Amino acid sequence: MFKKLSDIEPGKKAIIRSFSENDLYVKLMEMGCVPGEIVQVENIAPFKDPISVLVSGYLLSLRLEEAENIVVEEII
Repeated sequence: MFKKLSDIEPGKKAIIRSFSENDLYVKLMEMGCVPGEIVQVENIAPFKDPISVLVSGYLLSLRLEEAENIVVEEII
């Protein structure tokens, strides 16, 4: 089942499947968020902004708006 990255709980992993907004597509791809890549949510700040994720071997901080536009499949 697909979810937004912003809906994944800390400590959980997911596979990036697509992006819901094309305006952020290039920016997210440059940061290592490419379809098929595994991401792990490390920490979520109060009010869910920002969200820290481990992707491509480094820790990335995403704004809530960016995380809401990344469609993922949670790994169980």
